[in-house]
Amino acid sequence: MAKMKKAPKPKAQTPKGFRDYFGAEVTKRTEMLNQIAAVYHRYGFDALETSAVETVEALGKFLPDVDRPNEGVFAWEEDKDWLALRYDMTAPLARVYAQHRNDLPTPYRRYAMGPVWRNEKPGPGRFRQFYQCDADTVGAPSVAADAEICAMLADTLEAVGIDRGDYIIRVNNRKVLNGVMEVAGLAGDDKEAERGIVLRAIDKLDRLGVEGVRALLGEGRKDESGDVTKGAGLNEEQIEVVLKFVNANDVVKSNALIDLSEAIGDGDSEIADVIRAEIELSDNKGQHTSDRDDIGDFVNSQRCEYLRKLVQGSEVGIQGVDELEEITALLSAQGYEANRIVIDPSVVRGLGYYTGPVYEAELTFEVTDEKGRPRNFGSVAGGGRYDDLVKRFTGQEVPATGVSIGVDRLLAALDAKGRLSKAAVGPVVVTVMDKARMADYQTMVAELRNAGIRSEVYLGNPKNFGNQLKYADARQSPIAIIAGGDEFENDVIQIKDLILGAEIAKSATLEEWKGLPSQYEVPRGDLVAKVREILAGQGA
Repeated sequence: MAKMKKAPKPKAQTPKGFRDYFGAEVTKRTEMLNQIAAVYHRYGFDALETSAVETVEALGKFLPDVDRPNEGVFAWEEDKDWLALRYDMTAPLARVYAQHRNDLPTPYRRYAMGPVWRNEKPGPGRFRQFYQCDADTVGAPSVAADAEICAMLADTLEAVGIDRGDYIIRVNNRKVLNGVMEVAGLAGDDKEAERGIVLRAIDKLDRLGVEGVRALLGEGRKDESGDVTKGAGLNEEQIEVVLKFVNANDVVKSNALIDLSEAIGDGDSEIADVIRAEIELSDNKGQHTSDRDDIGDFVNSQRCEYLRKLVQGSEVGIQGVDELEEITALLSAQGYEANRIVIDPSVVRGLGYYTGPVYEAELTFEVTDEKGRPRNFGSVAGGGRYDDLVKRFTGQEVPATGVSIGVDRLLAALDAKGRLSKAAVGPVVVTVMDKARMADYQTMVAELRNAGIRSEVYLGNPKNFGNQLKYADARQSPIAIIAGGDEFENDVIQIKDLILGAEIAKSATLEEWKGLPSQYEVPRGDLVAKVREILAGQGA
């Protein structure tokens, strides 16, 4: 009789493109999300938690790959319907609002936080599951809603620990880009494919540069590996129209310098000198080193004037410029300076559902990449207006706008700025010297917990006391509580300051150690008071 083969043991490994998050990482993320939620709550937004699974039909044509419903998302077929894990928080919101609109206030202001899934090729720092943190207003047609999102985003970055001057919120309008497309002869349903390629090409400006974008606007581009990306097939005249839009920041910078004397007139020469210096030092995204509002206002107005000339003859393009000017005016009225929130025509956002203002939050401080090269940290949030998304369900246009924060990116930024605690504080550990006294140890830990102190009783094998202290070190515990037969008989306890003990062990001489004891004998009734005192001294 053939021997039955043993089933192979499963591999203990995380699936490709996924990762596990442990205590300190989860705690830091939770703390940051709580800070963000507090800002959103202050702005009047309500929390919403949607299902992690949506129908592919509800996710709609904005799937990463619409022709293959199981590509781009994690999807499966069930009862002749395709279901998928949500790939963002916006598509589920559109479904929720359409489904419950009779029970929801209009406008409806909600925020949502949680994991999303993308069935895409993973890479360094790019995972198939990641956290998003969104805030959206549904049912508000006024660009005042867009201005509010930008203001709230600025407040959020500062609330979590990003300094003013270390970030910039860049604002554009899809209507302006649509106007450029119209001027370039790319209007109409028959040009939808070309418009999509143009949109994706412009969105890659930071990575590919102007010449890379030019290639994608024309016949296409071959990358270093030899792969060819199909281009939009535009002629030279059309390409130049689009590139005038792509190069708007540099052109405005040059024009601003040329027209500066005329703009300032015979006024304050000191202001003229400061503005000239700021324009010359500003990067192509409008970042400035000065906190003077008039400088940012000057550059914003120059950009709007340039865009207005660029889309002349396009009604939708002119409307887009008008909206940008209204947004900047509303933000200025609330005290959000133009050097924090700037007009930037290079912002287009890759997703196809945006219909109006779009915005990105970029962190401007310098970090070092994996090859040791200095670079700006980059984008941590983005969003915009999407007035057609709910319409798919209701048949009626429902205006909406919102922003999404990349949680892992923002956490990495805070870590790079040293705004996250490097070491997590573990629980106070009550050691076990006598298994028969477990009830007494549990009484101690209950007193500590009732006082709001994180604590636990050691539940491993108590035979080796050294292993208990090793466990406390592995848990990064600040304090160990020790009580054996003598302590119980004398109604005292030993409290060991593990943080101080570790510091003494590093460098203290014997004499110094005698003057800095790290273990204290205190009356049993002083347990909570002494633990609190030690924790306060540790800064915990």
